[in-house]
Amino acid sequence: MSRETFPLSEVYGLLEPGPVVLLTTAGKERPNVMAQSWHTMMEFEPPLVGCIVSDRNYSYGLLEASGECVIAIPPVELAEQVVACGNCSGAEIDKFATFDLTPVPAAAVGAPLVAECFANLECRVTDSSMVERYGLFVLEVVRAWIDPDVKHPRTIHHQGRGNFMVAGKTITLDSNAK
Repeated sequence: MSRETFPLSEVYGLLEPGPVVLLTTAGKERPNVMAQSWHTMMEFEPPLVGCIVSDRNYSYGLLEASGECVIAIPPVELAEQVVACGNCSGAEIDKFATFDLTPVPAAAVGAPLVAECFANLECRVTDSSMVERYGLFVLEVVRAWIDPDVKHPRTIHHQGRGNFMVAGKTITLDSNAK
């Protein structure tokens, strides 16, 4: 086995656990949407998701103030719009209008769903004890929506520096413990 050192600043690209998502928040003037890839499942029931949102992001203040958001999971077909959402600030532009995304009222939270996404998770902040230090919001999913016509969506996964992996073939294996 051959080995060489790897830059610590790029380790996140090796471990990125899930798809790039769109995180929506409600604002006084308009809703906002940001691209987000630093998240992880923390518990099954109730479903808890840990999300890192930097205090340098416009969405940070909106999420902190409202305590609510939507995690919308986009298919690969939205990749360019998703990346564009991540390359600008909602403090300056209406990202929904600019990137042709459709906000849809949610049932349980003030943040909107994204119509073009195959799944939308309505969330409330359930633990903010690590927000100030790490930007880690623990979210409880309070309502989940899927598009039943989308059977095996392909998602994008951020690997750093403009590189993305596209989720591929779905396989099914026996997961029963013996």
